[in-house]
Amino acid sequence: MSFLNSHKFQDRQEAAAKARKAMAEKFLARPKYDPNDPAVIAREAERRRILETRAEREVERAKRKAEQEAADALRKIADEASRQEQLRLEEATRLEVDAAQRAELERVEFEKKLERDARYAARKERKKKKLSVAERWGR
Repeated sequence: MSFLNSHKFQDRQEAAAKARKAMAEKFLARPKYDPNDPAVIAREAERRRILETRAEREVERAKRKAEQEAADALRKIADEASRQEQLRLEEATRLEVDAAQRAELERVEFEKKLERDARYAARKERKKKKLSVAERWGR
């Protein structure tokens, strides 16, 4: 049981100091940076390789993004052209319908005018056929 080991404050301080001293000795025991060391050369070569592959991936990603943006721009242009064509067709259809309605209205107006003219002509004929009082008695 660890609580029976008489861990006093001073014991804990001494253990912490020993641990700090061991870490410092381990750090100081490491060899200084030597650019000619094969391990250092291998680590730097590995880092360079990683950076180069990262740069290649970044270039490839930028290339794919540019291609995607170009494809999106082409698609938007095609969509806009299609929309403009659709609007043009709708406008042409609307103009045709308007022209047909106008022609129908003119036809109806012309028929009304013909009917009105026929009524006027019939009235004139009735007036012509109407005999005056003298003519009626003179018969």
